[in-house]
This record gives sequence, structure tokens and C-alpha cells, in this order.
Amino acid sequence: MTTEQLAAQKQLILEQIAEIESSFDYLADETKAIEPSVSLGRLTRMEALNDKGVNEHVLAQNKHKLERLKNALGRIEDGSYGVCIRCQKEIPLQRLRHVPEALICVPCSEKKRR
Repeated sequence: MTTEQLAAQKQLILEQIAEIESSFDYLADETKAIEPSVSLGRLTRMEALNDKGVNEHVLAQNKHKLERLKNALGRIEDGSYGVCIRCQKEIPLQRLRHVPEALICVPCSEKKRR
């Protein structure tokens, strides 16, 4: 991977990190406990609980992705970014553009699923 490509990947990762971090305040607010004293109808209360559960799931996914993206930044810094941890071959740039936190190449990923 060229220096320019690596810089572009780093910028992509930093943009995704900023986007995820900007969603935390909203999601934290949306996952607060629903007070039993709030007068909601039965269906509305069930909808609110369902929405809370969905937002909790999204928050957990965002935290996990943020951690993976920060690890990818660390791999850029130490020079191991873009190398499959299984076969040690270079991960194609197209894959890294779609999944910048990828640790393994597509062939190794497919082997893992079998």
C-alpha cells in the first residue's frame, strides 16, 4: 500500500470515528430508563421499550466498531495495517475501503465461515 493510500485510509478511519462519537450523546439519551411514572398507553410504552432496546443494540455496535477503528489506527502507526493476520498477505484496498478495520482478507474470512 502506498503512502498516499495509507493516508487516505487513515482519513477515512478518522471520519468514521468522528461520526460514531457524534452519535454517542444521542444514543445515551435514547437508552435511558423509561420511568414507570410516565403516563404512556400500554402500546406506546411497549414501543418506547422496543425503541430503547434497539438503541441499546446500536450503541453497543457503535462502541465495538469504534474500538476496532481505533485498533486499525494503531496498526497504521505500527506498520501492520492492511496485512491479513492469518495468511500474512496484503488485504486488497477495495476491502479496506469498505471495511477499514478489517483484520483478515476475504479468502481467510470465507475459510473461517466454513
